[in-house]
Amino acid sequence: MNMRAKLIASLACLFSLPAAHAADFDDYARVMSVTPQVEQVNYPQQECHTEYVPVQRQQQRGVGGSILGGLAGGIIGNQVGGGSGRSVATAAGAIAGAIVGDRMENSETVATESQPVNRCRTVDNWQSRTNGYAVTYEYHGHTYTSVMPYDPGERMRVRVSVMPAR
Repeated sequence: MNMRAKLIASLACLFSLPAAHAADFDDYARVMSVTPQVEQVNYPQQECHTEYVPVQRQQQRGVGGSILGGLAGGIIGNQVGGGSGRSVATAAGAIAGAIVGDRMENSETVATESQPVNRCRTVDNWQSRTNGYAVTYEYHGHTYTSVMPYDPGERMRVRVSVMPAR
């Protein structure tokens, strides 16, 4: 075979090569069913509220009651006693009066007040989320199922690949 014939034969083989390979094209298939693929996802949330709790607070003690009680007790004790017993009665009255006056003034040294306290807790928040669609479709008498990220509707575009049998 001469060189020219070999070149023509090679070019013929080269141009017929794409016809022997796969031919791809787009077509449409009929959708038979679409089923959403749903999963449950937890998005925990924090719930907070304010509570008012009683708190005891120590009040400052006063001395005015002790002073006034001691003076009143001393005056009364001075009136009761006589002679050398008068000074003992005055002292005893002053002591007793100071004790009574202190107790009267400082009987409620602990005060109760409400203080706000913020209380929080984490609660589950389950939500349904669609993560795809199981699509069953029919193309030229054959049924196929595929998972897609969207609902294709009544018909869907398909890529068809045709290859020669070997």
